[in-house]
Amino acid sequence: LPVVGVISPASEKAARLTKNKKVGVIATATAVKSGAYEKFIKEQNSEIEIFSAACPLFVPLIEEGLWVDPVTDEIAKRYLNELIDLDIDTLILGCTHYPLIRSTLGRIIGENVTLVNPAYETARELKELLEKRNLLNDKPILLGEDGHRFFVSDDEIDDVLILRDIQGQYWPF
Repeated sequence: LPVVGVISPASEKAARLTKNKKVGVIATATAVKSGAYEKFIKEQNSEIEIFSAACPLFVPLIEEGLWVDPVTDEIAKRYLNELIDLDIDTLILGCTHYPLIRSTLGRIIGENVTLVNPAYETARELKELLEKRNLLNDKPILLGEDGHRFFVSDDEIDDVLILRDIQGQYWPF
């Protein structure tokens, strides 16, 4: 099977969505320095201007559960102000953590800016690929009583708190 990454599907979506050809990318410092989003977006349309901002404090804020919090609001304003001034109309949430604060980001960046979630776009692309190759499992997966199974690689206590917040209820490990 081919490898399905997260950068290409999000870049393709952003290139299709932008009307004014001004796309913002927020990501970790490493992702911004790599220039990967810029490369993939330019492959779609060389006329698109890409404006990137490293947002290193978002990950610890999210991992601490401060999704809807005045501190997160203030940090988001500081990170997004320049992108707002540049009149972007599309913003890629270039880190797997960032969609967890998409409501905060959307409120601050403004309703005229479309947010692109790379995780969603990657899942969509993978599903299309599996369907095209006739590999998509259409049978129900039996995972237990609640139908959920979570795998984590970090401190379970923090992950339980995050899963409780995502699902609106407590999911024991």
